[in-house]
Amino acid sequence: MKIVFATSNPHKLKELKEIASSFGVTDIEFVLPGEGFDPVEDGKTFEENSLIKAREAAKLTGLMALADDSGLCVEALNGEPGIYSARYASTPQERIDKLLDAVKPFDNRKAKFVCAMTLVDKDGKILFADRGECFGSIAFSQAGTHGFGYDPIFLVDGEDGLTMAELDDEKKNEISHRGRALRKVLSYLLKK
Repeated sequence: MKIVFATSNPHKLKELKEIASSFGVTDIEFVLPGEGFDPVEDGKTFEENSLIKAREAAKLTGLMALADDSGLCVEALNGEPGIYSARYASTPQERIDKLLDAVKPFDNRKAKFVCAMTLVDKDGKILFADRGECFGSIAFSQAGTHGFGYDPIFLVDGEDGLTMAELDDEKKNEISHRGRALRKVLSYLLKK
């Protein structure tokens, strides 16, 4: 079975394939949508943006499509950057710096990564949708070289003060928001 993963981010595709492999799924080939994939993410929630991306990828390729929309929600910032996590600043480092500055005045540094996943058929009809969350807090400084995005400043609950970027790929994929959401999608696909 071939499923287009609605992203132009090769890091996300690599992570998705690793998670699927660790789940024992070998008969699904995940591919990128290719040229022309540029959906307008104007939804108000992770779920709405995930559906927009999935439908765009299905329309572009004629394949079943899986999309995720994910981001970091910081409690003291009323859930920001949230759906704007990737657009919070121009570069990954600028996003991290801006977030660290924004949480400076707060004692409450609780945060969570959220991932909403949507699976649609080739016509854009929703087959399955769910979300995964990973809880933690914002560190005072960056640590670790694994992962991408906000991983170097996200201290994962229950991981002895380690950031997401300090965990190896196997551990990260086991506990991450994307891993949790994808395992729900894979369970659905395996039951079909």
